[in-house]
Amino acid sequence: MSKLVPPHGGKGLVCCLLEGSALESEKKKAAGLKRIEISSRARGDLIMMGIGGFSPLNGFMNKADWKSVCEKMLLSDGTFWPVPVTLDISAADAKAAKVGEEIALVRNGEVMATMKVEEIYEMTEADKNWECEKVFKGSGPDSQKFWEVAPSDHPGVKMVLAQKEYNIAGPVKVLSEGDFPEKFPGIYKTPAQLRAEMDAKNWGKVAALQLRNPMHRSHEYLAKIAVEVCDGVVIHSLVGSLKPGDIPAEVRMECINTLVEKYFVKEHVIQAGYPLDMRYAGPREALLHATFRQNYGINNLLVGRDHAGVGDFYGLFEAQEIFDVMPRPSSPGKALLCQPMKIDWTFYCFKCDGMASLRTCPHAKEDRVILSGTKLRKMLSEGQEVPDHFGRDEVLAVLRRYYEGLTEKVEVKMQGFAAGKGM
Repeated sequence: MSKLVPPHGGKGLVCCLLEGSALESEKKKAAGLKRIEISSRARGDLIMMGIGGFSPLNGFMNKADWKSVCEKMLLSDGTFWPVPVTLDISAADAKAAKVGEEIALVRNGEVMATMKVEEIYEMTEADKNWECEKVFKGSGPDSQKFWEVAPSDHPGVKMVLAQKEYNIAGPVKVLSEGDFPEKFPGIYKTPAQLRAEMDAKNWGKVAALQLRNPMHRSHEYLAKIAVEVCDGVVIHSLVGSLKPGDIPAEVRMECINTLVEKYFVKEHVIQAGYPLDMRYAGPREALLHATFRQNYGINNLLVGRDHAGVGDFYGLFEAQEIFDVMPRPSSPGKALLCQPMKIDWTFYCFKCDGMASLRTCPHAKEDRVILSGTKLRKMLSEGQEVPDHFGRDEVLAVLRRYYEGLTEKVEVKMQGFAAGKGM
């Protein structure tokens, strides 16, 4: 009997990925269907629906669900869901598609899924602006001048504003997991695979460390806090697309492998990857991370400083605070069961002679090495010396090789929180 938390939504794992003869039959049918090209973000969303990572979703959201999620963080049936999962299409595609028919969803020549069209609804500029304010606007300094800054500096807002004129909704049959199984063997795991691995270890209380940056000393410290109080920790990395300047998944995997090999008790750690693109939605994305982690069998999400944030759009611990005010449906299965493990700002302190946090260290800012993934990327991209205790030497060697091999440099912007202000 599994001790793991049940999937979100009360329906078990809702997996839209076809297999065997059903897959071959649907592929043949898809060859004769009208084709619609989809974005990288939609491709990742489709794969998550395919493998059950987005349970209980079985397709892209209709207008009622989109509106309810933006406004109340609930699907129209009352199930908790924090971020819209929609599919945008052009006016020409909207005119060509018909409610009730099936279409093929294609990314770079590969048919990823078929969809039964249930609704096509317009997304005006006002609709997109409203979604951006509801989903991406936080309480950080940049949000005080949101519309002056966000359209050019917030990648999530830019993504929504660039969406096409309509959304199309309906259930999907997923035909492919893309190249993730081949590209990340042993790392890319479906919820069923990760659950089976954790069941074999007899884990029940599990924490996830969300990663989109290389693993530095603060990340290592967070993971070890979780190991102390849980059966194990899953270092769960995003292997989908990131914004320019972020470090590719292959390099991050090598960094994590190095750390796990040399600095962890391996029986208590699993490294895994999931196929989404970042939305950079800060607090709302922290809730999304907890929601799909529940589907993977994880009941605790490590939430530290500026989780899933970008620039200074969010308060330093806004991603923790949102868990205290989110809706909590009373109906069985509809509430979020994965809870946050709230960790204060962490750093290396020379006087403490070790890793510490604002809760445990009484010393001055000058005694601390301020740790930030953005700060690390900026130092490495500019060939600067990395301060002692910022990262493990073995990991820094991997990252230096990566930056030395780059032919084009991308500027890494440092805003207030990433630069270590406020300590």
